[in-house]
Amino acid sequence: MDILIAEDDATLSRTLTDLVGAWGFRPIVTSNGAEAARILVGPEAPPLAILDWHMPGMEGPEVCRLVRGRGSATPPFLMILTARSGHENLMAGFAAGADDYIVKPFDERELRARIHVGVRMVELRQALAERVRDLEKALAKVRTLQGLLPVCAWCRKVRSDQDYWESFEAYVSDHTDATVTHGICPDCRERMEAEAKLAAEKAAREA
Repeated sequence: MDILIAEDDATLSRTLTDLVGAWGFRPIVTSNGAEAARILVGPEAPPLAILDWHMPGMEGPEVCRLVRGRGSATPPFLMILTARSGHENLMAGFAAGADDYIVKPFDERELRARIHVGVRMVELRQALAERVRDLEKALAKVRTLQGLLPVCAWCRKVRSDQDYWESFEAYVSDHTDATVTHGICPDCRERMEAEAKLAAEKAAREA
């Protein structure tokens, strides 16, 4: 998994890059807040980011607000890593849209644990988004069979949206995941047996 590291302190940036790489992630590094925002709203945005509060171009909370304002079915997990401690700063970071807030200097074990929490959150968001897409597809298929369905009273063919008459089986196959099988209902079986019996009796009389 890619992790964006946005930190303007070169020494700390290198430390974070080495730690993230050692923990099995792929670091993407920048020292500029505006560049971090561009990466996070791009088509190949990493699912998790560690953002410094004070950076040139754009501060960490501003990056959070911009990313949250764009909206996404699978939003990135945003962590603010800063020397700004205190309740007010903590609340300001969360209000801006951060998912987590870590105060410098940090404990490496704690940072690793918090990153793994972020990874679990990302995976849950992705699973939820996939489930929503599946439900939307199912609803779309249901909607195709709502309303008036033109059916020929003689041959039982269905008129499609393109004004093309096709068999009922083909229409159902094209518009749903259902598979049509054939059988004989009890009423039709009874009628067929009665017709066969009458035909046999007629043939016997004519013999």
